[in-house]
Amino acid sequence: MANAAPGRPGPEDGARGTDTDATRPVVSFRGVGLRLGDREVLDGLSFEVAPAETFMLVGRSGAGKTSVLRLVNRLLEPDRGEIRVAGRSARAWDPIELRRRIGYVLQGIGLFPHYTVARNVGLVPRLLGWDEERIEDRVREILDMVGLPPDAFSGRYPASLSGGQRQRIGVARALAADPPLLLCDEPFGALDPITRRELQAEFRALSRRLEKSLLFVTHDVREALELGDRIGLLEDGSLAFTGPPDAFRESDHPLVRAFVG
Repeated sequence: MANAAPGRPGPEDGARGTDTDATRPVVSFRGVGLRLGDREVLDGLSFEVAPAETFMLVGRSGAGKTSVLRLVNRLLEPDRGEIRVAGRSARAWDPIELRRRIGYVLQGIGLFPHYTVARNVGLVPRLLGWDEERIEDRVREILDMVGLPPDAFSGRYPASLSGGQRQRIGVARALAADPPLLLCDEPFGALDPITRRELQAEFRALSRRLEKSLLFVTHDVREALELGDRIGLLEDGSLAFTGPPDAFRESDHPLVRAFVG
């Protein structure tokens, strides 16, 4: 049972609002169920991500957090319920078109080793048919945003970069086509603690400035509390808790206490 708390609008509140680009959820799950093999991964999962909101999804290993992300961009399909992206059923989107309008930031980063930094960052704009001058301008702009001077980094290859630099390139690539939504799958989990803290602070400032919606999976409760507008605790295929960070800290729900402790 969800432990609701004051904060940003929940699914029921969003249903009562006006359905405009400024107010409608960027992502919504409505009673979503997912079975993988003989395992029920999600069972009646319902939540939404508002415009410019960072929704942090936490839970123990195997709770289905990454499956939630894969459902949003149709790498998985639900067995029941509905997922809506930008006001449309995910099933109504062409999968390729859908994925190109969503930024994906991974722990493994997934840079192409034989591509330069500039070509990695410009990948999605090039797939979208942007002209080369526009791509070059955007690559320079976005590298500056993530703290990597384009004159020093555009021509380099991933193997010559540190882990923190590669993760910055991953963020830059996700932002390059200016998507309204970012899916983040433990993007800082493999970094050393100092670099992780630096990138968390930079990432929060950048996402606020660009007003992106983020659906962010993490095992790190401190990261969830520092980056999130709301936190959802996934357990047994549904949300055991949703609420803002202060309510998460103060909740007496036993699962929340286990995570906070």
